[in-house]
Amino acid sequence: MVLPPVVLTVLISALAFATPREVAFSRLLPAAPALAAAMWPVVPTILLGAFCLLVMSGLGLVYSDLGTPYTAAAIVAVTAAAAYTSHLRLQREEALFQIRLVADAAQQVLLRPLPRRVQDVEIESLYLAAQEQARIGGDFYEVADTPYGVRLLIGDVRGKGLSAVGAASAVINCFRENAYDQPDLRSIVHRLETSIGRYSVAILDPDQPEHFATALIAEIQYGGGQVRILNCGHPPPLLMRSGEIRVLEPTAPSPPLNLATLLGDDYNIDTITFTSGDQMLLYTDGVTETRDRAGTFFALPEWMRQLGPAAPRELLDRLHRDLLHYSGGRLDDDIAAVAVRCAAARRS
Repeated sequence: MVLPPVVLTVLISALAFATPREVAFSRLLPAAPALAAAMWPVVPTILLGAFCLLVMSGLGLVYSDLGTPYTAAAIVAVTAAAAYTSHLRLQREEALFQIRLVADAAQQVLLRPLPRRVQDVEIESLYLAAQEQARIGGDFYEVADTPYGVRLLIGDVRGKGLSAVGAASAVINCFRENAYDQPDLRSIVHRLETSIGRYSVAILDPDQPEHFATALIAEIQYGGGQVRILNCGHPPPLLMRSGEIRVLEPTAPSPPLNLATLLGDDYNIDTITFTSGDQMLLYTDGVTETRDRAGTFFALPEWMRQLGPAAPRELLDRLHRDLLHYSGGRLDDDIAAVAVRCAAARRS
């Protein structure tokens, strides 16, 4: 970041001394402090302007009819404007830095780091924001080590902006409160339904008067060899067993959160075998709706078949890399994914 203004100054100065005065490269000297304003603090910008002024004075001694007073005045004016611009830029960078600190803290609260392992269940997570500068969004996940087993939540609030983040926070906090106490997954979903409904009523958003979310809760029983899944309109998870991929479509649909009054509150629970070596991938629709340049959706089951057996962290790292490559480095939606694997029980 230091070199460009310096290189520009040296280049203009060398050309000004080496070429005939009719070319008048010296008139480009005010460009150097102008460029410095975008990269340097205030004092170095002023010092560069002063150096350019000295160079112009030296040129004036060599070429008496170069128009030195006019160019010198331009250097002084541009340097003053550049110093002020540099000051404003630094203020905005500081404000942006503070905003990012707040956003990072909010993300740690909303999407706090998941445990790498809970008893005999290995867990890894991935979150990618569609907007390059974004830290949080409407996708969410959580894990709870409860008396009933390892309970996982993943979901996606429909909508964008701070209201979607608020709705996601309401759902996650409700899950954190009830996952340990409610013995049945349906009871947890009823609580989540109530929580997001209250949030939707309390937050008046003219652009989105109501919020709803897809969600999936999985309960991996300790030592039971089973996982119970309640899918509320969410993309079905993938199960990898002995190199084979199975899409865990629900046997009966359950309504997304905050839509039970319209679609009914009949929640269906499926029980799937989940034994040592089995791996499950939970994800939001940002994964399967990622498009390439031709508009073709990312084929997640086929991709997972081609990948073959992989540890949860390796699977998500490859998914991250391949999604960015497939989309040309630009995502259209937030992405969240959680990979879990049933490992051999630890010996005491």
